[in-house]
Amino acid sequence: MKFVLYSLVMVFSCLSALGQSTETARESQIDSLIALMTLEEKVAMCHAQSKFSSPGVPRLGIPEIWMSDGPHGVRAEINWDNWGYAGWTNDSITAFPALTALASTFNPELSAAYGVAVGEEARYRKKDILLGPGVNIYRTPLNGRNFEYMGEDPYLASQMVVPYIQGVQQNGVAACVKHYALNNQELWRGHINVHVSDRALHEIYLPAFKAAVVEGEAWSIMGAYNQFRGQHCCHNELLLNDILKTDWGFDGVVVTDWGGAHDTKQAAEYGLDIEMGTWTNGLTASKALAYDNYFLASPFLNQIKAGDLSEDLVDDKVRRILRLMYRTNMDATKPLGRVNNAEHHAVARQVGTEGIVLLKNEGDFFPIDPNQKLKIAVIGENATRQMTLGGGSSELKAQFEISPLQGLRERYREAEIVHSMGYASGAPAYGRALPSPYDADSLKAAALAVAKDADVVLFFGGLNKNHYQDCEGGDRLQYGLPFGQDELLHELAAVNANLGLVLISGNAVAMPWLPKVKGVMQGWYLGSMAGYALADVISGDVNPSGKMPFSIPKQLKDNAAHSFGEMSYPGDSIDQYYKEDILVGYRWHDTKKVTPQYAFGYGLSYTDFAVSAIKTDRTKYRLTDEITVSYAVTNTGKTTGAEVVQVYVGKPKSKVNRAKKELKGFDKITVEAGQSATGSLTIPVSDLAYYDEKSSDWKVESGSYVLYIGNASDQIQREIKVQIK
Repeated sequence: MKFVLYSLVMVFSCLSALGQSTETARESQIDSLIALMTLEEKVAMCHAQSKFSSPGVPRLGIPEIWMSDGPHGVRAEINWDNWGYAGWTNDSITAFPALTALASTFNPELSAAYGVAVGEEARYRKKDILLGPGVNIYRTPLNGRNFEYMGEDPYLASQMVVPYIQGVQQNGVAACVKHYALNNQELWRGHINVHVSDRALHEIYLPAFKAAVVEGEAWSIMGAYNQFRGQHCCHNELLLNDILKTDWGFDGVVVTDWGGAHDTKQAAEYGLDIEMGTWTNGLTASKALAYDNYFLASPFLNQIKAGDLSEDLVDDKVRRILRLMYRTNMDATKPLGRVNNAEHHAVARQVGTEGIVLLKNEGDFFPIDPNQKLKIAVIGENATRQMTLGGGSSELKAQFEISPLQGLRERYREAEIVHSMGYASGAPAYGRALPSPYDADSLKAAALAVAKDADVVLFFGGLNKNHYQDCEGGDRLQYGLPFGQDELLHELAAVNANLGLVLISGNAVAMPWLPKVKGVMQGWYLGSMAGYALADVISGDVNPSGKMPFSIPKQLKDNAAHSFGEMSYPGDSIDQYYKEDILVGYRWHDTKKVTPQYAFGYGLSYTDFAVSAIKTDRTKYRLTDEITVSYAVTNTGKTTGAEVVQVYVGKPKSKVNRAKKELKGFDKITVEAGQSATGSLTIPVSDLAYYDEKSSDWKVESGSYVLYIGNASDQIQREIKVQIK
């Protein structure tokens, strides 16, 4: 049999080389392999054999599938049958910035480079499926896992996820897009039953997944833990069979989130292909050596033998699994991969510098001249804390991690830099929050003493990867900064007014101290090159160009999900209703006139830009047309920089409820100081459709539309009316 398989592989490789119909040959080959398998062998391929692998068929030379957590890097090796780390010495990797940072670059080309780099590292580590990227929508700033996702806007997430997937998969590694769908909180994630309208589902929560499948051609997708309309998402008839596999034509593999399967019949019939992690509560306890008892293991086999389930069901699953294998571990042309090389470090650093968002810069506090002999007080635990650790499944074993303090010390050779913790949290621990080992009053007193005599105070605060912070398995408990940071900032401002703040977080936070600080940067979790990327921007070596991928509300009740009370977020532990419907993020702020602290798409620069000559190619369009918007961007300052032109579209007097405007296009343009550059972008008229619940289809209304062109959702330079027929 091995000779038969070897011959089939050689035929497939030859056809690939000759440029013939590899897809037809592959499908024929898959059918031949399935015909050679026993029922037991087929069923075995549909469930795990270890924490991160599923079996092949050794008799036929079909290999195992090996998976690894992502999406910000390849996780360290885990033991075969428990959650302990295996203790390898050769599994350190490059940690890339979190996906919130990637989204804030508004740069799809950089997303492609990110995908290529992380895909190369996964291939080097012999991983067949990388568990990422994540594209769940940012609905509430309390969601502990927002840092793994790409913000609140479905269009932005769609534009950024497609090149990421394509970059990963060119390495012969399957991207596994997660968590499909509506996994927008960690609290009660394993069972909360989400109720959301069809319009909100299709217009807000599914577009990035659809783009990943239809445009990105993702080879695998991960189901979510939660329920949707009474069925768990890992075996959900509407989400998996009807929408994903039928409407979108997905030909890849659906993988459970670990422990996401709950029923053999539903798993068999409602779209699940590989079951992983059953009898685990996420990342901790598990039932050892239970693999034959999985829902898609012996119970599946027995129900097929009894005639309760059709063998066609397992054949379809195996066909999809083999298809993925021919794209990954059974592809004779796949590359070798690379890890921890200079090019990957450069990508991580560039994503970091382009992703950092300058929120406030009173009196040009930033940049801080690296050539002056300054005394700089660096305050905050986040200046030295390792942020690649903790956070849940995206925890990484980085070969190195440059801290913000180290980055500053290497760049500011002329300055005297003194660090004081100021506040402290506990060590990372999944599922529980450990107390700080330090005395809070002593830390505060030391920080104030250091800050009092400094020329400049830089506070590195925000959140971390601990439980109840930016971490899988639990949501945040408060909107304000933890560990006494709000109080500390007020006291620091009282002893030294020359105070700037760098927020290290993946989430919005309350800012009661905002009037008392001169500068604020959103610094994200930036991975291995974090300190260098931050120093690049703080020093002015790189001009910041990041834009917020989500709105920052002034107070929690200003967020749409929270404005409707407990049943909207977090629910009653059984059911939850998305009462804000399609008005998520800036859609809510714009439509309901709720002023945010900082708007979606907002971000300052060290230079000034003027967007002018804004026009459309015409004013009347039909359904099959594209709207072309052209513009000029002039850099009126003294520093080369990049601006993001954003085009939103609204439909006044619509026959259905709509947001005031929705992002439909963006363009990042780099312009030399004192120079101008022109640009244009196109918007297909079909993209202006809304989801009609009566017909279960997309419809474009005729009539007048308004194009809003600016550089943030609340900073619009021009409005243009167009007619659609």
